[in-house]
Amino acid sequence: MAVRPSKNGKKRRIVVYDTTLRDGAQGSFVTFSVADKLLIARALDRIGVDYVEGGFPGSNPKDEEFFASLAESPLKRSRLAAFGATRRAGGTCEGDANLAALERSSAPTWTLVGKSDTWQVDTVLQTTPDENLAMIRESVAFGVASGHEVIFDAEHFFDGFTRDRDYALEVCATAAHAGAAWVVLCDTNGGSLPSKIRAGVEAVVERLAAVGKGTGTGIHTHNDCELAVANSIEGIAAGADMVQGTINGYGERCGNANLISVVANVVLKLGLEAMPSGSVARFTDLSRTVAEIANLALPAQQHFVGQGAFAHKGGQHVAAVLKDANAYQHIDPALVGNQQRVLVSELSGRGSVLSKAREFGLEIDREDPETRRIVQHLKELEHRGYSYEAADASFELLLRRLNPEYLAPWRVVDFTTSVRRHGTAVQAEATVKVEVGSDVYHTAASGNGPVNALDAALRKALIPRFPALKGVRLLDYKVRILDGAAGTGATTRVLVESGKGSKRWATVGCSSNIIEASLEALLDSLEYAARA
Repeated sequence: MAVRPSKNGKKRRIVVYDTTLRDGAQGSFVTFSVADKLLIARALDRIGVDYVEGGFPGSNPKDEEFFASLAESPLKRSRLAAFGATRRAGGTCEGDANLAALERSSAPTWTLVGKSDTWQVDTVLQTTPDENLAMIRESVAFGVASGHEVIFDAEHFFDGFTRDRDYALEVCATAAHAGAAWVVLCDTNGGSLPSKIRAGVEAVVERLAAVGKGTGTGIHTHNDCELAVANSIEGIAAGADMVQGTINGYGERCGNANLISVVANVVLKLGLEAMPSGSVARFTDLSRTVAEIANLALPAQQHFVGQGAFAHKGGQHVAAVLKDANAYQHIDPALVGNQQRVLVSELSGRGSVLSKAREFGLEIDREDPETRRIVQHLKELEHRGYSYEAADASFELLLRRLNPEYLAPWRVVDFTTSVRRHGTAVQAEATVKVEVGSDVYHTAASGNGPVNALDAALRKALIPRFPALKGVRLLDYKVRILDGAAGTGATTRVLVESGKGSKRWATVGCSSNIIEASLEALLDSLEYAARA
């Protein structure tokens, strides 16, 4: 990939423009409250994103409330942008409701979107190419005259560039002549290949240089062909100095360019500057924070920041990375705030088990026959349906329990659960009998389901003797049917994620009885918390 060289001998700096709160919020299953948007905006501000696009103030009261809140308590590092469209065809800027909403937002930057494709102008706007140019020229000039920085998003640029190159370039030149600080080229439908992106960006960079207004070029891509990150990087290599995208790639249809991946590649692979020094090392935390606020699970294999991004499972791979981490990793995970993980499974060898044991502070001799026995025992459990890849807490307890000196903190002697309908309500009850040393505790509790009731009964029995269990919360509960052909008699694997404060851990249980599998995972979770 040929990268456009730095200017004046200085290292190129890429300007990062985040649109998670507007474009990202248009994604399926993504819904942000005003409070959510403010939390994300502050997180982006702390990490040093250049621009935070807050939303479309002309479209809904929520965004107007968001901008009003930031007007009272502005961002400290990031520049706030409000999104809107050029004036309506046949109208004036002074009477345009959308432009008036931008003015009320008090955002210092306006991002105006306009058509750059003759087919879109004719079919969607249903106006003439000349009127579209007038809409762009007058709207940009109106924003600049009112004291705002204006960014022009050339919508459908790459489709327009293919259909009518001269007109697409004229749209960009018109925005630059009118005073736009940036012209951003949008692959709105997400259908362009990198070669098309490069050709379009290079042509615009050359055209804007001829205009002589100092207008910068940006790139904004969508992920419909799973090329958004590649296309963004190609655009930057071709001369775009601004990149727009969203955290975790959230966005309409298949999403937008994932800024985490784009910026990590720009800094770590292309050697360009972007955001303040040290920001990339905080990307894992940022990615997971935004996912948490969005109430969306971050895929384990999310590039750079997922829990599986630097995870090693195969025995040969693990043996290699234990000798040198670079054997199967393209970067040091710490560069993006992540960490290497060794997974234990039926593919594991002694190296995997030794590595995990060291993580838990346990020393096991590789040549000890006991180590081979542990590996074989693990494979047998995996064959029965257990999986420890995402249940590190259960695996640590498994290793400890294989030690002849292990002493269980308690033992569940008996338990019962019942579910009954009372009128229109369904009620669940559970009783447990637990031995702690020489004492026996027999407790009962109700819940909204049998697992919830069991959890409550266990806590009632154990917390008086194990106060560390106070504040332990159940964060996630997942059920996997392992042999669907067996129908309701299938073996069930239950994965429980628990937490206390900022600490999280996961445990697993497996049985043909879902209640027993759930109880096993719950007991592991509580024992792990009690020993922490």
